[in-house]
Amino acid sequence: MSTDARLEAGLSPERPAFFTDAIFAIAMTLLAVELKHPGDRQLASGRALWGFLVEQRNAYLAFASAFVLLWSVWRRHHELMDRVRRLSKAFAFWHAPFLLLVAFLPFPTAVIGASIGNPMAQTLSAGTMAAMVCCEATVKEISVAAGLAVAAPATIRHQADASWAVGLWFVLSGGLAWVLPYAYVMWFLAPVAAAYGGPLLGRVRARRAAPGA
Repeated sequence: MSTDARLEAGLSPERPAFFTDAIFAIAMTLLAVELKHPGDRQLASGRALWGFLVEQRNAYLAFASAFVLLWSVWRRHHELMDRVRRLSKAFAFWHAPFLLLVAFLPFPTAVIGASIGNPMAQTLSAGTMAAMVCCEATVKEISVAAGLAVAAPATIRHQADASWAVGLWFVLSGGLAWVLPYAYVMWFLAPVAAAYGGPLLGRVRARRAAPGA
């Protein structure tokens, strides 16, 4: 009997991977659907249309930041699922809040696009993104701890550290939004937080795991 045949029902990786791809595709499409379309008055002349596009610049900025985040999270999840040959119940369970937040992201993105300087709007958006990447990190942690991945556990753990760092970065931006109106600019520095914060968290993890620590 093959390994796949011995898998417990509902714990094969293919269907969750396809379902996750579908949720990401829908969420990324809805980001664009939420953008306002110009009306007849805005289409009456090039100047009027240009004025409309300038007026909607914050919505386009919010769209771009959310799209890039979803793309990067989906790409890392794709890499993870290519390495996973079986699931655990915990791994499957954590996909529920993870995908819930992915599906919800178009809403705070529309809110932030309509009122980008509003601290509550920034906190809602940053909190959603932070929770999403932390769920992503949790899924990766489970895959390593339960031995679900067939290869590269060190790489997966490194990616989890980067996701934790980005999550903390978004939380920080949400807090600063109440004192800094342009705190959302920090979102575009998330790759820097991953590049430097991830290795830092990895060193902290290694130090805590070292004998005698």
